This record gives sequence, structure tokens and C-alpha cells, in this order.
Amino acid sequence: MSAIKRAVYYLIWLFRGIKVFALVGKAGTGKSFRARLVAQKYGIDLIIDDGLLIRDHKILAGQTAKKEKGILAAIKTALFTDAAHARQVRHALQDEKFSRILVIGTSKGMVRKITEKLLLPQPAKIINIEEVATQEEIETATRARNHEGKHIIPVPAMEVKRNYPQIFLDSVRIFFKTKFHTVKKGSLIEKTVVRPAYSNHGRVAISEAALTQMVLHCVQEFDPYLTVEKVVVIRDSSDYRLEVILGIPFGYQLSGLIHQLQEYIFRSIERFAGLSLKEVNITIGKVKNG
Repeated sequence: MSAIKRAVYYLIWLFRGIKVFALVGKAGTGKSFRARLVAQKYGIDLIIDDGLLIRDHKILAGQTAKKEKGILAAIKTALFTDAAHARQVRHALQDEKFSRILVIGTSKGMVRKITEKLLLPQPAKIINIEEVATQEEIETATRARNHEGKHIIPVPAMEVKRNYPQIFLDSVRIFFKTKFHTVKKGSLIEKTVVRPAYSNHGRVAISEAALTQMVLHCVQEFDPYLTVEKVVVIRDSSDYRLEVILGIPFGYQLSGLIHQLQEYIFRSIERFAGLSLKEVNITIGKVKNG
């Protein structure tokens, strides 16, 4: 997309007074579960969650990352890497009347990438999951993700059944007997519990091939001149260790970059895939001419 078209989008949102909020937290900490509560508290009209554009009880556009069969495909869907997917949601945003929108992500970097893909302004307010959930609630959500494979889509069951019957699992209704933040007493919020294909009864099923593809993507994004010769994945209980062997062009200056790349791979995979990485080791293999 041209710089002129991007500028036009930004001017449109600026003219309309659009304010972006972000809800950030590690994978499985209950962000989707609390999305509607956060939206009500801050008077937010729309939610972007895992590839979907949501308003109140309805999915307006997009496709959920939770329908994907592999974790890598799910990450790409959540980040709107497919041009047609991003374009569909951008067009839907143009048609909607709203002043505030909530973008959910595992990190500030993920939220930034989503807003860039959808040509939205950068977040005016970032809310960490720890601000809206207790440690006990976060731990409960994490157990449900890790041991039972349960994920949440913040819309009623009927909406999910109609669009994604293959991943539907259950529904949750929360009735507020007392006032909670700005949620009125007597309010009822319904959410849907799903089990994605890539979730194997709670444990993230991720193959060595998928992890290798994620490393390839990270290295190419970090510096396209670098090549990955080999990735060795070593699993130790619930932790992963990665051994990455790189090929570099002749005369390439490595000073200071290896540690940065190591950190980039580590943080990217941990944030976007929700995996626990013990270490990432980088070794220089071949030096290539030309």
C-alpha cells in the first residue's frame, strides 16, 4: 500500500477522533475473557481479538486465529498478515460508527503490528492484564489453557456456532449481582469457550517444523541478508531450547548483532506462540561469497 493511501487512512481516523486502546498480556492469561469488561469500563465500541472485529454480541468481519490447524498459521491470522483478511477488516472499520477500539495482543509489539496492518493510530492507552485481573485469576486462566486447551472468544455461543461450529466447546455466562467497575448490577455477559485444532487437550501442539518456520521468519524479518542453515529443537519437559546455525555473506559485520538477533528470536516466539523458551543459541556456519 502506498504511503499516500496510508496517510489518508490516518487522517480519516484523526478527523473522526478515533482512540485506540490495547489490552496486553501473555498467551493464556485471560485477555479475551476480560475483553468485554474492559470495553464496558472504558466505553469502547469495537474489539480486535485474534483476527476478528467484534461489536457487542456480533462478529463484524475477519476470521479467528483459533480455527487454524497450526500455531504458526494462528499467529499469522492474529497479526493480519494475509492482505485480503486485513483489507476486509479495514473496510468494515470504515463502515462502522465508533470512537474507541480495543486491540488485544500478547505484547506491545504485537499490538503495534496489528494497528499498522489495519492502518489504525497507535494505542493512546495500554492496559496490562495484571491491571484488570488478579494473580489468582490469571493463574486459573493459564491452567485452563495449558491443561484443558480452552480458549475464549468474547461473543455469545450462537455467533460462534454459526461461524465456527468445528471448534465450539461450551459457553460461559457471567451475571453481576453487584456493581463491578462500570458494569451495572444485573448485567449479563456471555462468552464462548472453544478448543482450537492446534490445541491438544490443553498442551500446545507445535512441531519442530513449525518452530523452524518461526525462526526462519524471525531471522528474515531481522535481517534478510542472513540465512538459516539449520534449526535444532530440544524439548525439556515444558521448555524448549533452540540451536540456530546461520549462514552469512562474506564481509558481513556481526559485531553486536548476534545478541540482538538472539533476543529478537527469543522474545518473538515467546510472545506470539506463548511457548516457554529456555535458551536460544546461535552459531555461525558458512560464510558465503556473493
